[in-house]
Amino acid sequence: MGSVLRVQAQFGQRALLLTTAAVPLTGWTVHALALHRKLAAAKKDPLTGLLRRDAYTARARQVLRRHGDDTAVVVVSGVRAGSLKAA
Repeated sequence: MGSVLRVQAQFGQRALLLTTAAVPLTGWTVHALALHRKLAAAKKDPLTGLLRRDAYTARARQVLRRHGDDTAVVVVSGVRAGSLKAA
C-alpha cells in the first residue's frame, strides 16, 4: 500500500511541476503572438493595407539585395482599375 501511495505522489508532483511550468509559458506565448501582430500591423497602413514607407523601403532593399539587376519597379498612379487592360 505504501508503494502505491509513493507512485501516486510522484505522479502528482510531476503533474504539479508541469502545470507550474506550463502556465507561464502559455502566457508568454500569447503575449509574444500579440506583440508580433502589433508589430506587423504597424508596418501597414490601416486604410489601404499597403506597406508604409519605412517598411516598403526595407522590403525593397531586401529584394534588391537578393535579386539585384533582375528587379523591375512598376509605378501605377492615377489609373482606375477598370481602365487597366491586358495587352
